[in-house]
Formats: sequence, C-alpha cells, structure tokens
Amino acid sequence: MIAFLLHGTTLTLACFLTVNFLLSGLVVWIARREPRTNAPGFWFALRLLPAISAAAFASIVFAPSYWRYEPRDYMEGFDVTLTASAIVALVVLGAGAVRGVSAWARAKRRARLWMQTARPIDLGTPGVPAFLVEIEAPILALVGLWHPRLLVTRGLIDALTEEELAASVAHELGHACGWDNFKRLAMGAAPDLLTLTATARALERRWASAAEHAADRMCGVATSESRCALASALVKVARLTPPAPALLAEPISTLIGGGEIASRVQVLLDDRRGPSVRWPRSRRYVQRLTVAIALGAFAAAYGPLLRAVHELTEIVVRSLP
Repeated sequence: MIAFLLHGTTLTLACFLTVNFLLSGLVVWIARREPRTNAPGFWFALRLLPAISAAAFASIVFAPSYWRYEPRDYMEGFDVTLTASAIVALVVLGAGAVRGVSAWARAKRRARLWMQTARPIDLGTPGVPAFLVEIEAPILALVGLWHPRLLVTRGLIDALTEEELAASVAHELGHACGWDNFKRLAMGAAPDLLTLTATARALERRWASAAEHAADRMCGVATSESRCALASALVKVARLTPPAPALLAEPISTLIGGGEIASRVQVLLDDRRGPSVRWPRSRRYVQRLTVAIALGAFAAAYGPLLRAVHELTEIVVRSLP
C-alpha cells in the first residue's frame, strides 16, 4: 500500500507540473497579445491560472482517477522522468510557499515598525481601524490581510487638505473592499513555472495598475469634487515621495504604490467619465446560472472523465523513457 501511495503521489506531482507548464505557456501567449482591459479581476485570474488550474486538476481529477482505477496488486516502476518531474514540482511548491511567507513576514515587520509610534485616529472608516503614525514621510497604507488597518503618517496629514485626505482614505477603503492585500500575497506565492518568466512581473504590474484605478473609482466618483481632490492628493504625494516599487511584492496597499499616477490623474479629471456602472442584477443572475450549469455538466461527466484520464495516463507512462 505504501508503494501504491508513493507512486500515486509521484504521478500526481508530475501531473501538476505538466499542467502548470502548459498553462504557463498559454498565459505567456495571451499576455503577449496584450488584451486591452483595465479589469483587475482579469489580470489576477490570468496570473493565477497556471497554479490554481494545475492544483485543481491534480487534486480533483487526477488523484481520484488514480485511486479508483489503478490496481493495488501491480505497480509500475519509478522511472527517472516521473521522479524528476515530481522533484521539480516539489521545488515549485516549496518556492511558492517560501515567497509567500517571506512577503508576509516583511509586511508584518514593516507594519510593526510603523505601529511603534502610532495612535488611534478617527478617519470615518467603519470596520477598518485607523492609526496616526508620527513619521514625516507622506504615507497612507492599508496593512493586514483578514483584519486590515489604515495607517496615515503625520507627513500626509500636513500635506493634504481635508477633502484630499477624505478622498485618499476612500481610495484605501476601495483596496480593502477588493481584498487587494490578499491578492498581492496570492500572486507572489503562486506555485507555478510562470514565476520564472518576465510575464509574471508584467501581469502583476498590470493588475496593480488596474487595482489602483478600481480603488480610485471608490472615491465618490459621482462628484467631480471628490475626483479632483483625489487627483490633487496623488500629485502632491507623488511629488513628495516617489512610488516605491518594492511594496508591490508585499501585501500592503499604498496611495501611490501601484504607480500610473499620470493615467490615474487623467481618468479622475475626465469629466466625460461618469460614475462606475454596476452590472444589472439580471446579468449577475445569468452569470450564476452559467456557473451552475457548468458545474452540473462537470459533475455529470466526472465519472467518464476519471476513466479517460487514467487510460491516458497509462499510455503516457508506458511511453516515457
């Protein structure tokens, strides 16, 4: 039984690596075509596609297929190709875990350093406690994953007007509503081969830019005053403190951490752009119905799919060197 489980684990890891490799190549191809979209959800899903899809296929399809159809009384040998693939898959998984833990630890240390001189402040942020940090640098940051905190420095308070500060706080609340800190950590810790390419960094930058625009739209876009106040705040803070690209690798959201200041200001000052339009409720129902139908079809085809995957695996394993 131990040999059966070890062989199944080796095959599952090799399957994870294969799907990961194929989808990483697909993502690189899609990214090179540069789809013109400013939807952060698209870039986030594209960045995580290889890791999530490979893990889902290996655990939901391949492993059950092996468990159901692989005979216990006969075992293929542990050939070099499968063993090497399993080792590489373990390295990919371990590297993702290390990157995630490291990014989380750096963010935690940075937040702890800021909190040493912090005291509570009322910024009208229900559900998100705010703290004033006695630092001259103008920084407004959302820290934390499950229970985020809003940190504003003395330098930012002195640099901005009340309207600009309120608009900036609304922007950071937009990051909190979008779970952007968690998304930053997920992308940084994604266990995939895509991480080895420049495409991964490009996708993360595109997501960061789109996420900043989405958070800007949380700043009372229905009024031109709020848009102008946020645009003014962005320019002021950008002049006083250049963007810090290093924070993109940490689960921390800052006012100008995503860059793209010029395009953000241009969009905010464009009076032709009205408030963001929410999808109608009927469209959301159609989406949910589509997902339900897809899940039902998958459930109906699950049994035949397991058998087909097992038969294909037998063919591939026999053909390996």
